[in-house]
Amino acid sequence: MRSWPFAKGHGTHNDFVIINDRHQMYDPTPDEVRFLCDRRAGIGGDGVLRVVRAGYVEDWDGDPDVWFMDYRNADGSVAEMCGNGVRVFARYLVEEGLAMGERIPIATRNGLLSAELLPNQWVRVEMGAVTVAEDGVRVGVGGQDWPALTVDVGNPHAVVEPGELSRLDLRTAPAWQPDTAYPHGVNIEFVSLVEPGRIAMRVFERGVGETRSCGTGTVAAAAATAYRTGDERPRWRVDVPGGTVEVELADGRASLAGPAEIVARGEVQLPDRAAA
Repeated sequence: MRSWPFAKGHGTHNDFVIINDRHQMYDPTPDEVRFLCDRRAGIGGDGVLRVVRAGYVEDWDGDPDVWFMDYRNADGSVAEMCGNGVRVFARYLVEEGLAMGERIPIATRNGLLSAELLPNQWVRVEMGAVTVAEDGVRVGVGGQDWPALTVDVGNPHAVVEPGELSRLDLRTAPAWQPDTAYPHGVNIEFVSLVEPGRIAMRVFERGVGETRSCGTGTVAAAAATAYRTGDERPRWRVDVPGGTVEVELADGRASLAGPAEIVARGEVQLPDRAAA
């Protein structure tokens, strides 16, 4: 058995196991990620945030000393980005004394992002470019299907408007047609317009299942709703089962603001290392 230090945090109940790997000692295998995220046998989380210097990350060609958010989904797969995760990551860096100042640079597989700590435990992150496309995809759940907008927020999203969100059964993965549309999987957002500038959302995340929030998903949902309705307002409120976030859209780019909290620290005993 091996002992690793960890922290646990969440943003609107999208929760993460945080591993501080500043010396490149704790890079988890997919099996170890699945163990850490297991809500019965492990710590429990929607994913793992590994804190590591960017210089240790293959294919990173920027500043090697910036902190890199190495994000893994709960199933052990690697993901490009996580909007809630990067806010929690920024909060952790500050609380651990690893970063300071008004703006915190964070390296991700979607490039270098900037985070700003706000009052009341909120964090704002510049999310970068957002693109929306109509490409003929339909998403289906429980024998019904709806047209989807494909949204790129550094990771892939399909956004649909199914009507009453509470009636959706997301215990099994939604399907899409054509089935070749998303060869690497996709995050699927189900959205309802509450009032102008405000939407409600549920999400089925690839590699995880339904979660109580998805940061990039809220950006995708706001961008898709703005596109569908022609509403060019810059600020959107997005209500998710885990709380509320605010999305700003301008000139094809987005920022995301919402709560981020570190709720626990400790040590975890990992089982003997298994092959990835």
